[in-house]
Amino acid sequence: MDKKMRCNPILIFCLFCLFALPAQSLKKDKEILLELYEVTNGTHWVRKWDLKQPVSQWYGVSVRDNRVVGLELFHNNLMGPIPESLGQLDKLERLNLAFNNLTGDLPESLFNLTELQVLKIEMNRLKGSLPQSIGQLSHLQEFSAFNNFLSGRIPAEIGYLEQLKILNLSSNNLIGRIPESVGSLSQLQSLGLFENQLFGDIPETIGNLTALKELVLANNQLGGAIPESFGQLANLEVLQIQHNNFEEYRNLGRLNTRQLLVFDYDVEKSEIDFRDLNFSRTRMADTKFEDDNEND
Repeated sequence: MDKKMRCNPILIFCLFCLFALPAQSLKKDKEILLELYEVTNGTHWVRKWDLKQPVSQWYGVSVRDNRVVGLELFHNNLMGPIPESLGQLDKLERLNLAFNNLTGDLPESLFNLTELQVLKIEMNRLKGSLPQSIGQLSHLQEFSAFNNFLSGRIPAEIGYLEQLKILNLSSNNLIGRIPESVGSLSQLQSLGLFENQLFGDIPETIGNLTALKELVLANNQLGGAIPESFGQLANLEVLQIQHNNFEEYRNLGRLNTRQLLVFDYDVEKSEIDFRDLNFSRTRMADTKFEDDNEND
């Protein structure tokens, strides 16, 4: 028999793997989602999954190239812990579990999802600390975890998230200093650390955040002097630093006040009264906790 006509078992095996792998990958992703559904009491979700339908038809699930790339379960009555296995959805780009009733420790495995661009877990009851492995999320653009019970320090590795635009860790139990590495987040537009137990000086590196529009540091134990580098925050629109232990406010005078919409500080402690600043637009309400991406 002509050699060309013979079946090459190695070639057949490679072709089988080529076509079977995508299906197997989606099958594995489906198993992980099914565990999430079971562990978080899926039968009581607001928008339940019809498990008889393909994964791509399940509410909040986005599939591309036979892999799960998005999971949007905002305000859907998820209850219980986040399973560690969720960290195996290695093609996941968006994970929104905000405004649910999730409990237990924040799984460290989530910080292995190196394709993540959006991670939203705010308004739950999650505890635990932020791991050093958060620095692996090099594509992350938004990380919102406010109103949980997260504790420990903000890891210095957060400075590796060079694509980050929104960071909101407000209303947790975080302690320690704001890491100087935060100054490496050159694209950051919103930084929320309101109502934690942060102490020490605000790092001078904060002035590197020239794209910053919102800086909310109120209700902590921050001290020392307001950094000179505040004068570099030319795009700042919201500044809330009240209810801290600052010893000197003089450098607030370096701010470009024409952009400011909200400016809150402890006027009774300041050696300078900034209340007569001429705001160019109407003052907004105090910080609100809401999800602007509910309909994204």
